[in-house]
This record gives sequence, C-alpha cells and structure tokens, in this order.
Amino acid sequence: MALHMTLRNRILFAVMVSIWGSNWSVMKMGLAKAPPFSFISHRFLLTLVFLLAAYAVSKPRIPRDSKGLKAVLVYSLVSTLSFALTTLGLQSESSGVGAVLTYTQPIMVFMLAVTFLHEPFSALRLLGIILGFTGVAMLFVEDLTSTLSWAAVLLLLGAFLWAVSTIYYKLKLQDSNVTLVNLIHASVTASTIYSVSLLTEPPFQAWDLGYIAILAYAGIGASGIGMTIWLILLRDGEATSLSSACLVVPPIALLTGSLLMRESLTLRTLLGSTLIIVGIYLVNRKQKPRV
Repeated sequence: MALHMTLRNRILFAVMVSIWGSNWSVMKMGLAKAPPFSFISHRFLLTLVFLLAAYAVSKPRIPRDSKGLKAVLVYSLVSTLSFALTTLGLQSESSGVGAVLTYTQPIMVFMLAVTFLHEPFSALRLLGIILGFTGVAMLFVEDLTSTLSWAAVLLLLGAFLWAVSTIYYKLKLQDSNVTLVNLIHASVTASTIYSVSLLTEPPFQAWDLGYIAILAYAGIGASGIGMTIWLILLRDGEATSLSSACLVVPPIALLTGSLLMRESLTLRTLLGSTLIIVGIYLVNRKQKPRV
C-alpha cells in the first residue's frame, strides 16, 4: 500500500507528486503559448528523447510475443487519449477546475479495482476517497462555477481513461519493464498527436527559451520521470492506495503557487488539505485481521 512503501518508493513518490503538483501551472503556461495538440506532441517528443537515453542505458528486453506488444499498445493508446482529453479540457478551464476533475480518478480507480483486480472493498476506504476528493474540491471551490462546460466533460473523460489505463496496467503489464512501457507510450503519443496537429492546427513557429523550458519540465520531468515513477509504484502496490495518495498533488500545486507566485493560502486551503490527508490515511489504514 502507498503509505507502507519502502524508503526507496517513499522517495520516488515524493519526487513524483512534487513534479506533478507544479506541472499544472507549467501546462497552463505551455497552452498559453501553443495550440493543445502542438503542445502535447512537442512535450512527448522530449519525453521520447529522454526515455530513449534511459533505454540505451538499461536495455530492457523487448517482448517478442504479439500478446505482450498488443497489451503495451492498448495501454499506450488509452493513455494517449487520456492526455489529449485532459489537455484539451485544461485549455478552456482554470488549473483549479482541471485538478478537481482530474482527481476524480481515485474514485473511479477504486470502483474498477474492486471489480477487476479484486482489491478489498470497505466502507472506510470509500469514505476516505470521498473525503479526499471533497478536500480537493474545497481547495478550488471558487473555480467550480463552470464545471458543466464541455471542457469539464473532457476533463472527466480524461480522468476516467487514466483510471482505465491504471487498471489495465495492473491486469496486463504488471511484470513489464516500466522504462520500455513508458517509451512505447511516449512514441505512440508523440506520433499520433503530431499527426492530429498537422491536420487541425496551423504550423507552430513561436519557439523561444521560455517555451523550451516549459516543454523540458512537462516532457522530461512530468512525463519522462513522473510517469516512469508512477508505473514503478503501481507495479509495487495497490492501484486504489496509490491513486488515493496522489490526491496530495493539488495541495502541492497550491503550495507551489504560494511560494513561487505569491498566491495566498486561506483557511479553506488548510481545511481542504486536512480532509485530503485524513482521506488518504483512511484508504491506506492497515485493516485489523478478523479473528
């Protein structure tokens, strides 16, 4: 479970959520400079370069059987669609709404994990996830007036597909090399989204150092390093526990905004963050064995 990790996995988790928390603002800055499909394809092109270098070092075995390759491709396509929908939704919504709707994912993972992975169901765990999500919603309550828009629907669909890819990975790719899986995922995303960009968007020419820095953080940091860590932790633990623990990402996003952009932290922020922490504790609380 996420709160019973080894020291190595605790460090990896801290790195992952720190990168993901600050990446919400970075993505919004990137979408202010480039159309959504261009931004995604540029981001994952850098991810691909980074992972190719990692692949050259680790040299994981490529699965020879068609069943294994098919599973990686299915996972990659679902994840690609999830990224595309989330980015399209974020383009028209605030980062706060994006965070709230994207982090409905733990609720979806819990329901799917109980059904398909036979992870333990308990009212306490369900209460924990609901409390955690309520805390996330409380953090951004002022932004939630527009959540019935088409962009909100895209964000919810993106969250659902993230949940589906999480369960599919646990079912089909549990023993696969995480670097190779993420490398194929980045290849599929970069190529398919670039094709869509060529067909639907004008050529992007506004390259500058600021945009390249944004791409480096989102592509190498959030997708290259963050997603690889996510797959490592998902391989080693329960889908429900890890997904619920990731509810700490929105509070980290607010804290980052406060430190770097001098955004104010309010009592509501404290209450929302407390609910998230309590919720994560309840989901990951070790159940006493029945006598």
